[in-house]
Amino acid sequence: MITGKGNYGSQTMASVNNIFIQDCSDSGNPQIASDIGTVIKNESIVNAAVGVTENSDNGKLPDIVAETTRTGQEVEMEETYLSIAVQVFIPFLIAGFGMVFAGLVLDRIQHWPVFEEITELVILIPALLGLKGNLEMTLASRLSTQANLGHMDTARQKFSIIVGNLTLIQCQAIVVGFLGAVVAVVMGGIKSNDVELDHAYLLCASSLVTVSIASFVLGLITAGVIVLSRYVHINPDNVATPIAASLGDITSLTLLSLVSTVLYESIGTQDWLAPVIIAGYILAIPMWVWIAKKNLATRDVLYHGWTPVVGAMLISSMGGLILDFMVSRFEGIAVFQPVINGVGGNLVAVQASRISTALHKQAQLGFLQSENEDEEAVIFISPVNSFCGKGVHSRTTRVLMAMVLPGHIIFIYTIDYMKDGDTSLSTWFVFVYLLAATMQVATLLYVAYIMIHWMWKKKIDPDNSAIPYLTSFGDLLGISLLAIAFQFLYLISDHDARPGSNLR
Repeated sequence: MITGKGNYGSQTMASVNNIFIQDCSDSGNPQIASDIGTVIKNESIVNAAVGVTENSDNGKLPDIVAETTRTGQEVEMEETYLSIAVQVFIPFLIAGFGMVFAGLVLDRIQHWPVFEEITELVILIPALLGLKGNLEMTLASRLSTQANLGHMDTARQKFSIIVGNLTLIQCQAIVVGFLGAVVAVVMGGIKSNDVELDHAYLLCASSLVTVSIASFVLGLITAGVIVLSRYVHINPDNVATPIAASLGDITSLTLLSLVSTVLYESIGTQDWLAPVIIAGYILAIPMWVWIAKKNLATRDVLYHGWTPVVGAMLISSMGGLILDFMVSRFEGIAVFQPVINGVGGNLVAVQASRISTALHKQAQLGFLQSENEDEEAVIFISPVNSFCGKGVHSRTTRVLMAMVLPGHIIFIYTIDYMKDGDTSLSTWFVFVYLLAATMQVATLLYVAYIMIHWMWKKKIDPDNSAIPYLTSFGDLLGISLLAIAFQFLYLISDHDARPGSNLR
């Protein structure tokens, strides 16, 4: 009797399994049928290995079948043009208005005594603003990938990953902020053939305080946005990077202007203040390194994540040198610098974050897998395929490019309105500005695809390396194209760009 019951259960299980697999194949789901068949086969092998007999099932189907059925039938919803546009455009607008206010702040503080006396501060500005790409946007991309892979679903996982990353970016911010100030001092010294020690101390201390506070605040906001995005079922890749940048520029500029003014007024009365600040931050580096090293989520980035942020800082500093030269020639250029650089950086960061997440889902680091299984994965593609292809990344590229013109039009006319008649945007200026902005974003999106896939093939995690290079290159490209635009307008005698004008 016992033997008969066992045979009945075994036969029933085999019969139902075969029927279910056949139904899956007939319904157009051969992959599900194959996966379930593999699971059933593997379970039989495991049962035989551990000595489980067919009598032990008591005629019941194994729980793994029901679980596999449910998992196999889950189909990931493909994002449409509309869903991507809606999720990206709202944070994009919020970030854009943040950059508009940053431009207005920069336009005002460039006339403060500390900025007119210590011109190296202008060289330092793009490097500090670029830190949102070097650190906060990279943090957003890294956490978005972890969230999409299901590594931040429990409270313990969230706490460990977020705390580790906040300590990591604090360490990176201090080091990169100090190096950025040193580069600004060197560039300023080359330009003026003179370096004043008090000014060098002020630059370093101002940079350290600015990057430390800004990185901590923006890191908390970024982590909160990603956790909330997962909670409301929104792809964090679409919203985290723009939100990370929305307050980045305005926060960094405000902190830099206030801290540098306080230190400037202390020269001659409290000369010890700036050196003490510098010493305090340098002595704190070992503590942040120790905490980040203990965290498994950040240990690898701590060892291997320095080249992108330092390289990006040097690229942004080159843009700062161009800005310092152009501000003295075209006064009105300063107000548009954070906008054109910020928009390009935000859009390419969204694309970079999405591509990085897709690669993490598709294959192991170092192995490329094409979106279409019938095609061979390639690193270098033509611009036509990049913008007009049928793949998901080409679709995202078209959505992001569609935001450039309306976004910039909104932002530059907001600047015109906020300056209350101090500017007058001519037709020539709007046309040339929009052309420069479109060229910048198109170049960045094309370079992003190639760079990220090349990094992946070389076993370099793009979540840690791509965005710093892309945003810093965007800063350099943006200020260069903006300078060319202003020079072109001056050559055709457009009064909006004459030297020393305020776009009037």
